Parts: sequence; structure tokens; C-alpha cells
Amino acid sequence: MEMTNANSLTRESAIQTVHDEVMLNAAYIDGKWMTIEAPATDTADADSYDSNHDSSYDSNSGTIIATTRLCTKVQVELAVNAASAAYPSWSQTAVSKRASYLNAIAETMEQQFDKLVGLSVLNNGKPIEEAKIDVSDAIACYRYYANLITEQATWSEVSTSESSIRLLKTYAPVGICALIVPWNFPMVTTAWKLAPALAAGCTVLLKPSEVTLLPELMLGNILSAIKLPKGVVNILPGAAEVGAAMTCHPLIDKISFTGSNAVGEKVMSQAAKGIKDISLELGGKSAIVVCADADIDHACDLIIGGIFTNAGQICSATSRLLVHESIAQSLFDTLKVKTENLQIGDGFDTDTQMGPLVSEQQLNQVKKYFDIATAENLTCLTGGEVLNRQGYFAMPTIYTNVPVTSRLWTEEVFGPVLVSQTFTDHAEAIALANDSQFALAASIVSADETAAVEMALQIQAGHIWINEQQIVLPESGWGGFKQSGIGRELGVDGLSAYQKSKHVLFSH
Repeated sequence: MEMTNANSLTRESAIQTVHDEVMLNAAYIDGKWMTIEAPATDTADADSYDSNHDSSYDSNSGTIIATTRLCTKVQVELAVNAASAAYPSWSQTAVSKRASYLNAIAETMEQQFDKLVGLSVLNNGKPIEEAKIDVSDAIACYRYYANLITEQATWSEVSTSESSIRLLKTYAPVGICALIVPWNFPMVTTAWKLAPALAAGCTVLLKPSEVTLLPELMLGNILSAIKLPKGVVNILPGAAEVGAAMTCHPLIDKISFTGSNAVGEKVMSQAAKGIKDISLELGGKSAIVVCADADIDHACDLIIGGIFTNAGQICSATSRLLVHESIAQSLFDTLKVKTENLQIGDGFDTDTQMGPLVSEQQLNQVKKYFDIATAENLTCLTGGEVLNRQGYFAMPTIYTNVPVTSRLWTEEVFGPVLVSQTFTDHAEAIALANDSQFALAASIVSADETAAVEMALQIQAGHIWINEQQIVLPESGWGGFKQSGIGRELGVDGLSAYQKSKHVLFSH
């Protein structure tokens, strides 16, 4: 999809979109924007004020783009009531009508493609080409679930051993859903959750990350433009207070959360009260295995794509490199050159290949691991420092011969940091790949497709790429094993996550 003209993707045009179209101090509740009131100016409670406002930053420069007010429990209650009131009608709305709204979201996003891309570059720091992929993927997701729900049979007959009995199966929406999405892929992870929820007939409270609100808030305008029935989707910009109020609310039937394991554990605990349905997409420490027969140049491109795309801020980032010892030196020589030739810079510069980290907090998180690497005396092939410039930039970094006991080997950095080890045979590579508390994804690079598939069957991961970049299709389920989460998104599994099967039995 290419909708860009020469002047539409600039910092100036993105800032203008913020001023003209983004509702900065409001929540989208019951089909309209509702102003979030600021705390009383004479309050002595500074914490109350701090929890009610936040700043959106240009991660390329570290400057404030806009200051926004955040929701509190007050807006959560209003949104739950709106979603509850909308549910009886929406859940019974004809499938074809629900699909038409999903297609309308996609069509309107296409019409606003450049604006959404610009806001993503501005607020998230993504290079333009990555932001274009994100918006295109979100559009494809809405279209996919519009098609999938119309293809799903309303009733199916289940064969039984009882000749006098007839058994039918259908699906019902799970109910009112709380969707909590992260900052690393605004609009994309929203689509992964929102599209199947709407397709299934659920009503929704959506909490986008307060770090990347600007592109996410455009969704409210889109929903108004397509005249989605009021209360079906409610957008609550907020911090932890809002997430907790959503997950603990007795009228919420399902929680879908993407984020860190630490917060995921809290969400799971909160969901236990009331026995809520839950989906968790959490951390990763994914491996990329480069076999002895791999093409070294291609392998290096896949390694770089797997760890430096989005500045490494990807749950599935292949941040552990396992390379066969026979080609290790040649591969590291090539990888070092390619890594050091990456163009690091402003996301609005079309030559940029890796942009900044999303925030100062995330930059400090990566710096913490650079300091740990120094303390552990790890061998740094390249990088290992933050850049001395405006914005939140870290160097793409590679450590070699990293012990499996290192914190950089076992913990998710969520930045452009690659650790590596060599192996002697496939059995050792599989054992190293599986030696992790996480099991989200993996990549395999090999000239022998049959051998690669055999390895894929033995590697514990929910999604595995063979000789390919990290392409994620709407048709393919997404999720992991172990501490990488519970449940699946995307594909048929993603729709099932928002449905409950129902059976009707009667005599012939």
C-alpha cells in the first residue's frame, strides 16, 4: 500500500495533525469524546495531579509534542456502563453488519494512511517504512476478521452416537472485554484485539498505552466517522490506575493484555476475582539458529531484521543468536560490518534504518543492560553505548560468547541488543533455544528445509520462521508457551478468543 506524497510525511505535517485532529484531553465513551476534567487547581495532592496528566514525546528529539489528560476510575465506570448498555444490541447484530463496520474501519484508515504513519513516526520513533508496514498490517487485520466472521457457520451439526438425538453447535460472544495494548506497535496490537472482538459481537473498553497515545486516539474519530453504534468501543487513555480498574470491574467478562510479565502477573491475579476469561501476550527471549549450511549474507540480514527492527522493541525479537561453530567467525565478521553500516537517525528521514527507543525510560532500561554487560565482562562485538545526541538513541549492539547464565542471555532487554553462542550440532542448538523461561518465537536459517522443519518441531515456540524475516500474517495464530503468555491472537484462534461455543441438543 503506497499512499504517500512528497509533503505528507514530515514532522511538521504530523504535528499539524496532532493540533487539528487528536483529542488530547478526552476519552471516547458512548460514541463521543468526553472531556477529562483536570484536578482542582487548589489541591495539595501532587500525586493526584501527576496521575491525571502525561506528556507525549517526540522520541527522535526528546521534546514534548503535547500534554494529555489521562482517565481515572470515573471514566472507567462510565465506559463500562456504556459497553454494558450496548452489548445486548451489538451481540445480536447481524454478522454481515458487524463485518461492514470492520471493513469501514479499514477503508477509513486507508484514507488517513499518511496521517496515521506520521503520528506513529512522531510519537513512537519508527522509521517511516516500518510505520507504513504497521498501518498496512492493522488495515489488513480488520479486513481479515470481516471476512472470517462472515465465513463462520452460524450453526454446525455435531455427529453423535445417539441416533435419536440431534446436536447443534454455535458461537456466542464472550461479553464485555477490556483490551490493554502496549506502546511498541500502536494500532497493530489494537487491531489484533479489537477486530476479532467486534467480529465476535463483543463490546469493548480499550486502553492504549499512555506512551503512544497520539496514533491510537485517531481511532475514536474513525469510529465516529463510520457511525459505529455508541458504546460498542470505548477508548480510555490512562495509566496503571485505569488498567487495574478495568481488570477488577465485575462487569468485565474478558481481559486481553499485551505487555510485560510483571504487569501480566498482576492482571492475571486481578482477573482471578470473578473468574474472568483472560488472554496474555507477554515477554520473549527468542532464538535465531543459523546452521552450518546457511548463506551467511542472507543469515546476517535475517539476524539484523530480527533484532534491530523497531530498535529491538519487539516481544518476538530474536535476541539470542545461535550459530554453528564452523561458520561463526565468518558470520560475525559480516554481521559486524552490516550492523555498523545501519543508518541510525530520525524516523522522518527516509534513509533511516533504525530509529530511537520510544522513551527516556526505555533508553535507561537498555543502558542498564549495557552496564550489566560491562560488569559481567561480556565481549562486545559492536555497540554497547547510548548515542550522545538528542532523543532516545542506543547503538545496535552485539555480544559474543555470552554465558547462558548471563542476565543478558536470560532476561528480555527490549532494545537493540543481541547476545550470541555457538553450537556443534542440531541437538545442542535445540537445547540452547529451549533453555529459556520464554517460548514465543524462533527463526531458523538453513539450506536444508527438511532439517529446518525437523528443528522447528522440536523448538518450543508459538511461531517459527524458516529463512524469512519476521512476517506476521493475519491468518497465522500468534502466542507462545511457558511464560510468554496464555492464549492466541490472530487467525481463527484469535476469533475463538472472543467467543464461547454453545450446544443445543434436542430429539429428532
